[in-house]
Amino acid sequence: MSEPIVLVKKHAPLGTIILNRPEKRNALSKVMIEELEQALRDLHGEKSVRAIVITGAGSAFCSGLDLAEMHAAVGEDDAFERWREDVVRLRDLFEQILRFPKPIIAAVNGPAVAGGAGLVLAADFAIASPEATFGFPEPKRGVISGICAPLLTFRVGGAHAARMLMMAETISAERAAAIGIFQEIQPHEKLWARGMEIAKEIALSADEAIQLTKRMLNETIGETLETFLSAGAAASATSRTTEAAAEGMKAFLEKRDPKWPGS
Repeated sequence: MSEPIVLVKKHAPLGTIILNRPEKRNALSKVMIEELEQALRDLHGEKSVRAIVITGAGSAFCSGLDLAEMHAAVGEDDAFERWREDVVRLRDLFEQILRFPKPIIAAVNGPAVAGGAGLVLAADFAIASPEATFGFPEPKRGVISGICAPLLTFRVGGAHAARMLMMAETISAERAAAIGIFQEIQPHEKLWARGMEIAKEIALSADEAIQLTKRMLNETIGETLETFLSAGAAASATSRTTEAAAEGMKAFLEKRDPKWPGS
């Protein structure tokens, strides 16, 4: 039997979730999102687990939504509804992470782009290996990063967000750390161990105090996040209905430069 596409491990006080589609650079398929949501629900009930690390198998952290699944809907009568369901599902995952009562640490072992970068931003903090990269290439594929934009702005501010989103930038681990996306850079082989150290430090504090702190940050200071995430999901779904989106996704899958309509 093949391995699950989401692996869950418990080494109290740390719980570990591993995105396990290395051959697809851990792209978020519908099934993977469902299993990731279930993994979070399972660890929610584990009292011995005080913090969660999310990381990726292989050389990538997460390449975002599975573009092959997205492209499969092109030309179908229900394409918009299917795209809307995809982005709403991703929005719901981000909201689950934001509301999750235990701290979540993204251990970014490689490229984290598009929706994968959104996973990093939804986490409470992020540690990364020097090989990690971070970015939003969506405009180069004819679509927008509507769901991630509010999270990026919340974490790093409007100026950095505008540059990254409009230039479709992918930046190095060092640059991501400099603007506050990654809080630490650790050697690849030490990422999980550092996650364990952080979990042990968190376990020294009262569980209720940590939960209330997370709620204060994400639901009080970040009180508009859910509204903006919903608006971003609608904008993302609409962007996928354009001719540019169809060409961008096709070009990406065919490994060629896109030929934008009207250019």
